[in-house]
Order: sequence, then structure tokens, then C-alpha cells
Amino acid sequence: MKYYSTRNAEKKYTAAQAIAKGLADDGGLFVPETIPLISMDEIKSFCGMDYRGRALAIMLKYLDEFSKEELEGYVNSAYGDNYDDDRIAPLHFTNDATAYLELWHGPTCAFKDMALQMLPHLLTASLKKTGEEKKVCILVATSGDTGKAALEGFKDVQGTRIFVFYPKDGVSDIQRLQMVTQEGGNVGVCSVTGNFDDAQTGVKKIFSDLQFAKELEGRGFFLSSANSINWGRLLPQVVYYFSAYCDYVNSRKLELGEELVFCVPTGNFGNILAGWYAKQMGLPIGKFVCASNENNVLTDFFATGVYNKNRPFHTTISPSMDILVSSNLERMLHAYCGDATVAELMGKLNSEGIYEVPSDTLGKISRDFTGGVCSDEQTKIEIKAVLNKSSYLIDTHTAVASKVLSDYREETGDNRPAVVVSTASPYKFAGDVVSALGGNEKADALTELNRLSGTKTPKPLLGLGKRQVRFSENVESGDMKQAVDKFLR
Repeated sequence: MKYYSTRNAEKKYTAAQAIAKGLADDGGLFVPETIPLISMDEIKSFCGMDYRGRALAIMLKYLDEFSKEELEGYVNSAYGDNYDDDRIAPLHFTNDATAYLELWHGPTCAFKDMALQMLPHLLTASLKKTGEEKKVCILVATSGDTGKAALEGFKDVQGTRIFVFYPKDGVSDIQRLQMVTQEGGNVGVCSVTGNFDDAQTGVKKIFSDLQFAKELEGRGFFLSSANSINWGRLLPQVVYYFSAYCDYVNSRKLELGEELVFCVPTGNFGNILAGWYAKQMGLPIGKFVCASNENNVLTDFFATGVYNKNRPFHTTISPSMDILVSSNLERMLHAYCGDATVAELMGKLNSEGIYEVPSDTLGKISRDFTGGVCSDEQTKIEIKAVLNKSSYLIDTHTAVASKVLSDYREETGDNRPAVVVSTASPYKFAGDVVSALGGNEKADALTELNRLSGTKTPKPLLGLGKRQVRFSENVESGDMKQAVDKFLR
């Protein structure tokens, strides 16, 4: 299967080339030239597999230059004893029509592990397949979870370096500690004055700096990405939508072929886009409910067709969603509009900070997507309500989606079986969860959350505050290139 840029369909790339490059030369994102279809009989067969079997079957359809034996090895390594649950991505039912898809049982306690335990295998193999002899530097902008998951996935991987930028005051204490104490001889971490969009824009500028690329080439390096703009990062996420559907069917709360609704807490649009790809492949999904915090640029877009990043930026208790430029939306727009229109829209976004899609395009999008907003105060209320009603503890991001799903059902009367995509362990945001539950905010947050909920702290987070801080550098967004330059000398 070949891949091409969302902004130019003429030039084709292999999967290995697309994964190795990360971002197309024209600034576009790589998309597959065709979307493979999966029959209901195949989905039925997936119901009899474990998560690893499902991952292998689905990813093979997009990675035909990788052998089955190769991918099987990667899958077994990515989803093994590094997870604290053998089911890898289990469903937790709070009633017969509502399940929470727990994507946080990996080594960094967030859903980014689902892809970033796989990407290092795909990337290093892709470099070999393309004959690349230079070392790769993975450049990451993170709103919190991607950074740690990428650092953990790529630490000490031969032939790679990884450098992560995060917004200085835009991540939780746990997220920051996870990154600045990261082990590994090939890793670097730096905070950026500003918000996630500042960090993400800075990284994109570095990628598009051809003179800098030439300088790095002279030193034996080239840049690639571990953000969800990289197809090798997005593809593994498609798997857990199929897996969730199969587990719902296996629970006997859903008939094979019956549609599911998915409500997804959304920032950069990669997670929910992976579900959209699953639907295009044939998975029976009735609606995607895009859940936003007070940075509700996506909710407004789905309601009006106008994407406008020219608005106040809010720092919230669901920081991984504090994003005003949702990069992966470009892939979905390409499917509805084509490369010429996407190039025009992205040009307007860069120059004016706003674009509008035609009304007929919005009509097509609205058949698949709707949006909803949840404030910080509503988020806290939802955390407490779910624990009190269902004895189930959720984090701040999952609470946004949980509340938005309830609002969607009440407003539309759509009470079909639904999945809330749970993106992080509540212990990653322990301070805010403790506050929501009315606990002692002066106490150690992890210990207090143990006491309030009767649950256990995930092993990867134990003793986090006692680990040595290795990285304390902070730069202005305009100085990010210099930080990368220094790291690679």
C-alpha cells in the first residue's frame, strides 16, 4: 500500500518511507491511498482473539511491506508484560449501555502507550527498509502524555535520539515529574514558555527549516516525529476501536453488527481520528462524540464549519486537551475535501488563524461527528458523581467525555450502547481528582487518592517524587531550534 501527503496526492511513498519521514516535505500529513475494508465475518473472528491477535490482523492490512513474522514480534513486544492487565485495553461497564475503554494500563499510565510502545519497532524497521544510515532524532511537542510515552518507548533504542518540548505551566505535576526524571542516554526534555500550541508550532517550524535539516544531515542526523502526525503512531490506535467493539459483543450487551457510539476526549484529534478510520474500514460505529474542555475550538467547528483558533487559551485541569490547533483534523478534511482544498484551508489557518469548510462538507462531517463541552467545574462534579454512583474512579480527561456523553444522550435521545474512551489513569492527575472528591489537598496526592477511592497507585508512579530530576532547561518558543541544535552536538 502506498501513502501520500494530504496536500499533494501526486507523489507516493511506501509505508516505511512515510513512517520514517513522519511529516511530508510540503507540511502535509501522510494518508493511505486506500482504506482496506473488513467484513463482518472478520470482525466476528476478531472476537475470538486477544488484543495482540487483533492488532496483528489489522496492522497487516496497512503495512504490506512488513512480514507477518516481523509484525507479530513487534506486537508481542509492544503489548506484553509492560502492561498491568493482560487484556491490554479492557472495557469497564458501569451499566449495560455504557462502558469505559481503559487505555492506560501501559508503562506511563496514559493512552499514548497504545501507540508509542509500537512506534519504536515500526520506525527502526522502517529506517532499515529505506536504507537510511543517518541517526534519527525524534522531535516531540507534548501537552503532557505523549512526551513521557515517547521517552519511555524510545529510551536507549539504538540509532535514535529523542527530544521533548512541553509547555512550562501546562502539564500536571505528575506529568512533569515523569518527563524530567526520564532515564536513558539518548533522551532530552525542555519546557517552553507558553502553551502547547506554541510548542507544537515551534516543532513544525523546525521540521520545515530546510537549512537546519541540511546542517543536521552533515552531522549524520535527520528529524522525525512521534506525535500523532506520524502514521506509525496513528495506525496502532485504530486497533483499540475494533478491540473495544469485540469486547462489547463478547459481553453480550451488543449484537454483532449493531452500532456503537464512541465519546472521545479530544485535543489534537488523533485519538478520535483513529476511530474514524476504523469506521471507514467497516466497524459499526454510529456516531463520534468529540468531547472538549473549555478550549472548545472543535465543538464550534462541528456546529458551524468554522475553525477559528483566534480565541483565548484556557489552562484547565484536563491539560492534555488544552489545544487550539488540532493537527490531525487535516487528515479527516482531506477525506472530505481533497488535497487542493486542504492545502488552501491549512494556508488560511497559518496566515489568518481561521478557515471555513463548505456547507455540503459540513453536512458530510456531521453525519459522523458531533461535539460537546465540559467546564472544569463540571469535570469535578462528574468525577465525584461517577465514583458515588458506580464506584468507578476516572481522571479529568475521561470525566470530560463522560459528562459530554450524558449531555449528548439527554439532548438527542440517542441511548444506543456507548463507549467512553478513558485516556489516563486518575493517578496521573491525582491532585485535581482529590480536589474533585473533596479530599485533603495539602496531603500527598497519590496517598490521599488511595484513601478516598480504595484503589491502588499504578506501579510506574510509585516513588516518582523521589527520582532524580535530570532536565530543568526552559526556553522561549523562538529558541526551540537552538535547544535541538545543542542536544545534537
